[in-house]
Amino acid sequence: MDIFKTEEVTKQFANHLALNKVSIQVPQGQIFGLLGPNGAGKTTLIRIINQITAPDSGSVWFKGRPLNANDVYNIGYLPEERGLYKKMKVGDQAIYLAQLKGLSRPEAIKKLKFWFDKFDLLPWWNKKVEELSKGMQQKIQFIVTILHEPELLIFDEPFSGFDPINANLLKQEILNLKSKGSTIIFSTHNMASVEAVCDHIALINKSQKILDGSVAQIKQDFKLHQFECSYLGEFSDIDRLASDNFSILEHNENPEYKYFKVELHNNYSNNEFLSLLMQKVTIRSFNEVIPSMDDIFIRVVQNDATNPIETV
Repeated sequence: MDIFKTEEVTKQFANHLALNKVSIQVPQGQIFGLLGPNGAGKTTLIRIINQITAPDSGSVWFKGRPLNANDVYNIGYLPEERGLYKKMKVGDQAIYLAQLKGLSRPEAIKKLKFWFDKFDLLPWWNKKVEELSKGMQQKIQFIVTILHEPELLIFDEPFSGFDPINANLLKQEILNLKSKGSTIIFSTHNMASVEAVCDHIALINKSQKILDGSVAQIKQDFKLHQFECSYLGEFSDIDRLASDNFSILEHNENPEYKYFKVELHNNYSNNEFLSLLMQKVTIRSFNEVIPSMDDIFIRVVQNDATNPIETV
C-alpha cells in the first residue's frame, strides 16, 4: 500500500517551471529517497507535501485520500535549513514545538526527557539554544520532528553537519523508526546514505521525474556486464585476448595483486569467459561490478536532455 502519492503534480513560479507532471508513490513502512541535483524541484515537492505551497495542477494523496490540512499532525518535517530561537531555553522551545504538533505539555515533557536522555542532551535542558553546538541543535530538531510519532517523516539532508559518529547514530534511529512502522521520505545528495537506508527512490531533474523504483532493482537494471578478477599465474597477454565478446578495462600485473576488470559484450556469458580464464591462470576471485547509486545518479542526470536546470 502507498501511504503517499502524487499524480502529475505541476508547479510554476513566475517564468520558472519547478515541477512538471511529477508522479511518485511512497510505499508504507519504507524509506523513500527523493533525489536530484540542486534546483531540480525536490524542495518544491517537499513544500507541497507539507502544504507550505499548493500545486497548480495534479493531485496529492495521503493514506488513500486527498491530502488535507489536518494531515500536518501525521507528518514530521526536518528541513535542510535548521532554525531554532537562539535566545530561548532548549527545554522550553522543545515543549513549545511539541505542543504545536498536538501534544499536551505533560506528554511533551515526558517524551522529550526520554529522547534528551537518549541523545545525551539532558544537561542542556535549561541552557539557551545559542550555547549549543550546531550538532546538538540538529539533534534537538530531529527529536522535535519525530516526537509526535507521525506516520510520515520527511528528512531533508538529515546528516548535514554531523560528524561520522553522530551521523551513524542518527542513521540507526532512522532505521529504528522504519522498523516501528514509520514511512520516511529521505532527501539527500549523499548517495552513500541512499544505499545505506533507502528501499525505493525517485530521481528528479529539471522539474521532471526521470527515474524511480526499488534501489535493488535499479542497481540491477544499470549493470554494465563488468567483472573484476584477481588471479595467480602469468597472464601478460590478456590484452591480446580481447575480442568482440569482451574488452579489458583495467589490468594490473603487480606480483602481490594481479587483477583486471573486463566488460562482456554480445551476450557473452561470464561462464564462457571463466572457462577461457581457467585455461590460463588460477582464479582467486571473480565478482560482478554492481554500480553504486552515485554512479547511477551521475549517468542518468548527464544523459537527461531536457531544458536547462534553473534554481528552485
